[in-house]
Amino acid sequence: MYVVIVGAGKVGWNLARELINKRHEVTVIEADAHRYAVVEQELEHSAMYGDGSELWVLERAGIERADLVVAVTGDDEDNILICQVAKEKYDVGQIIARVNNPRNRPHFDLLGIKPSVSATDLILRLLEHEVPEYGLVHLLDLQEEQLEIIEMLLGKDSGVTGRRVGDLQMPEGSLLISVLHEGKGFVPNADTVLQEGDEILAVLDPGKEEDLKTLFGPEGNGSNGSNEASGE
Repeated sequence: MYVVIVGAGKVGWNLARELINKRHEVTVIEADAHRYAVVEQELEHSAMYGDGSELWVLERAGIERADLVVAVTGDDEDNILICQVAKEKYDVGQIIARVNNPRNRPHFDLLGIKPSVSATDLILRLLEHEVPEYGLVHLLDLQEEQLEIIEMLLGKDSGVTGRRVGDLQMPEGSLLISVLHEGKGFVPNADTVLQEGDEILAVLDPGKEEDLKTLFGPEGNGSNGSNEASGE
């Protein structure tokens, strides 16, 4: 695979190193002369000096034969431009862009620059995972498929603790797909009884998160937030 990386900061440099170690052909482009000189000492012919937002620089790097273009500069506008050019002008099969400011992600999405990676978002998700008080954790967003996979921890105050999965009225557009109990995961059936400390995984349509929080939270009783006259 031939990969063109634009931006030789820590991310671009380390990515290039790993790809080269995996025997891929790589060219990493860097616009800062001092940074280029440092990176070139290690990567040698795989490093190239120039502004990756300029067509002639990309063409000199051989973008027309690239299988993958990765834009990881410190400028979101440059990353968008580079990926747009790679996809629309040179028909590169795969593009990946770095999002420096999470507020700019909608611009990447609007222009079809996918996937886009935000270090801030990744760290926030790790924080959510490590701090259960945050409640619901997004594990995976499938934007094109309009699906999400989320994880929730059932606390001692969860209203569904001790209830059968088959008795739960899951919100429309959501499905319970896995339960992690005492470190072991399994696909639940109707007779599975949820317990305190269980971690549940669900796939759902975007926008259903609050419904799930209600169902599995302190106010939930397994009936999507409404009390059932079940005599329990």
